[in-house]
Formats: sequence, structure tokens, C-alpha cells
Amino acid sequence: MLGEGMLKGLAETAKNFAGSFVSKERLTTVQYPEERIAPIENTRDFPFLVYDGDDAMAGLRCVACQICEKECPPKCIYIVKSTDKKPDFVGKMQIYPARFDIDISVCMSCQICVEVCPFEAIKMDTEFELSTTDRFGGLLYDREQLSRSNEHYHKIHPTEAAEVDARLAEEKAKAEAKAKAAAEAAAAKAAAAPAPKEAPAKEPGA
Repeated sequence: MLGEGMLKGLAETAKNFAGSFVSKERLTTVQYPEERIAPIENTRDFPFLVYDGDDAMAGLRCVACQICEKECPPKCIYIVKSTDKKPDFVGKMQIYPARFDIDISVCMSCQICVEVCPFEAIKMDTEFELSTTDRFGGLLYDREQLSRSNEHYHKIHPTEAAEVDARLAEEKAKAEAKAKAAAEAAAAKAAAAPAPKEAPAKEPGA
């Protein structure tokens, strides 16, 4: 029959339309902002900087390698390296970002900065309510505004954060074992080295 497929399609649409008013599972909208739908774990909106410990500036994982700045497609990341160094998560002295800015108004949430970071220092947040009356300065976030604790990372991305922590702990253990082995080898080498010979005493009047 001519138009049978169209009629079936319209009937299915009408069924879905009517069902969306009576089936709780089909109610896809909520009365926002009074009601909210919890974001799924893989939600990504804008980047943030991860820090360990209680001090955001002292615990930043970022070492200002500038890979994310170079790889960012819209060029919304701006980094200035420090002139001194501080210990990183494995205790190695590293440069840190004296300045780390992200222009949220330009960011396209592509997550490339996260993928290229070798230090697990930048991740994607789930916060999206960032509107402001200041179109430019209000959406230019500095390192203090971008910093989030590792606990926050675990809260929004628990599976991924647990994997990252396990990997970082393994790397730290390897670094400590390597440093310990090097120290033991140096101590053994020093102990095995022959003692310097004493010069013969000179006879009086010689």
C-alpha cells in the first residue's frame, strides 16, 4: 500500500510522544536549574590543573613543558616557565609554571591537552556553568582558578583517576628503587676503593 511505511513511522512517533508523558524512563527533560541530571563519568567540559596535597601551588603536577600549549588547536593556553625549580611528585627537581592561563571562551573542549600531557597534570572538568558578564577577562582563567585537587579528580572521574594514581605510584616506586640502587652502588664502590698510600716520612735534615 502506498505510504504504508510513512504511516508506520508516524505511528511510532506518536507512540513515543505519548509515552514520554507517562513513562518515567522516557522523561528526558528536567526542571533545570531546580532539578539536575548527574553527569556521566566521561563528561568533559573545560580543562583544570591537578595538584597533590593541600597546597595547590606547591603540589601542581605541571612542569611547564608547554606541550599542551603547542598542541592546543585554538591556541587558548598560555604558559610562562619559572626561573627556579621545585620537587615534582617523584621528588625530582622540576621547572613549574610561573603563569598558566586558559581562555575558556576560546577552548573547544577537545581534550588534546589531556592526551598529550606526560605528567597527568591536566584533566577535563565537568563544570559547565561558567557564564559571566565579563566576556573577556572573566573567562581567562589563571593557574589559581584552574587548580583542582586530586580528590576532586577522583570525585568526577573515579575510574580514570584510580588508574592514573596507580601508574604514578608505580613510576615513583621505580624512581626510588633506581635512586636507592645507585646510592648502594656508589657506597660499594667507595668502600672497595684502595686507601691512598701515605707518603714516606722525611728524615730530619734531609
